[in-house]
Amino acid sequence: MEHTFYSSQWKWQELKLKNGEIEETALDRNAQCKEWLKKLTKAKTNSLGMETGEEEVLWGSLVYIQDVEKEEDKSIFHFFVTGEELITVGINFSKLAYIDVKTMKEKMNQVQNAVEGFLLLISEITTQFLKNIDMFELELHDLFWKIKKRNNIKILDKIAGADQQLLLWKNLLIPVVETRMAIKEAFGEEITEGKQYKLAKHRLERAMFLVRAYEEEIDSLLNFENLVSAHRGNEITKTLTVITTLFAPASVLGALWGMNFKHMPELEWTFGYLFAGALMIVSTLSIYLYLRKKGWMGDILNTKNKRSFFR
Repeated sequence: MEHTFYSSQWKWQELKLKNGEIEETALDRNAQCKEWLKKLTKAKTNSLGMETGEEEVLWGSLVYIQDVEKEEDKSIFHFFVTGEELITVGINFSKLAYIDVKTMKEKMNQVQNAVEGFLLLISEITTQFLKNIDMFELELHDLFWKIKKRNNIKILDKIAGADQQLLLWKNLLIPVVETRMAIKEAFGEEITEGKQYKLAKHRLERAMFLVRAYEEEIDSLLNFENLVSAHRGNEITKTLTVITTLFAPASVLGALWGMNFKHMPELEWTFGYLFAGALMIVSTLSIYLYLRKKGWMGDILNTKNKRSFFR
């Protein structure tokens, strides 16, 4: 499908890979464009190339949608840009819920050349990224409060999943940023003075800023989760150690008097049973008071505040 803009000064050719449009378009193109069209069926990942000789040309491929769970579940589009023409192959706007295609094409009618039209397209795709990042912010906020309420392996798994999602968005954004920089390299400094270049630059910078900021939040959540987990693990270990220490004398005395030696005079004492019980209680209390005096009991006997992260 071909669109013409700005009083027919430049055009946008939208092509599909599977309906013969590629072969038909290649008939009246120059060698560089024919070579690019020929390699499209094998292009499965991000790529970028340019020519700065007699004619300034930029071409490449961008992954604009990537599933978090399945590596092969992704959407990629290919582009070929000159000053007078923009060719895109394989872009599916129905998958970009936040892009109003009609409004975008109206805006394209106001830009002066195909390069600015491509920059406008990049800006719209970046807007899609920004909307998704905004939704992620809500998930991250919810995750923080779940850590406060209940800290377990499921929460840790969700944090790891959020971190993976951020890395995925960074992997999507970095090639777009590189493409924006390559436009300056291919078409010269004058293109940077245009409105669309500045708009694309600011949106990409905002998206990268948000990703980096949320990465720092994820790192803080992981550090926080490690802190809480380490404290709780230490409290459990401390509690078990104190219990074992408190009942050690009783265990030793019970084991001693439970031996089947023939001569054990304590067994014949009238008050031997009471003596044994009293000795066990006194030795246990003595160790308890000693531990308490040393401050080694910690917070074991303290009532936990329901609002505390370390309850």
